[in-house]
Amino acid sequence: MAEEAGLDLVEISPNNDPPVCKILDLGKLKYANQKKAAEARKKQKIVEIKEIKMRPNIDTHDYEVKMKAILRFFEDGDKVRVTLRFRGREMAHQELGMKLLLQVKEDTATIAKVEAEPKLEGRQMMMVLAPR
Repeated sequence: MAEEAGLDLVEISPNNDPPVCKILDLGKLKYANQKKAAEARKKQKIVEIKEIKMRPNIDTHDYEVKMKAILRFFEDGDKVRVTLRFRGREMAHQELGMKLLLQVKEDTATIAKVEAEPKLEGRQMMMVLAPR
């Protein structure tokens, strides 16, 4: 029947009993599937991880500027990695860094959830936040 119509016999679902086949143009089917896949890729949102770097003794205005940037990243739907870098004698006061990261966590509690709790890696303390 397919040869008479000048089309192809395409097996749609081979796992069924009996297998399901259709008579259609294979080239058109492949083209349609390609277009559907391209459309799905176009609509997909790629979540980026933005990074905000701070120091433990950050000033209040600088902190507010960083917080505005974090809020803007959440509005765009991106995740945020807050990195706190310690230099020299600052390593002796890691509790100040932890306090700062907990403050960031508290300030963003309404719009973000903590994906990775604050942890120290070498001379950096990091925390990852994701939008709700």
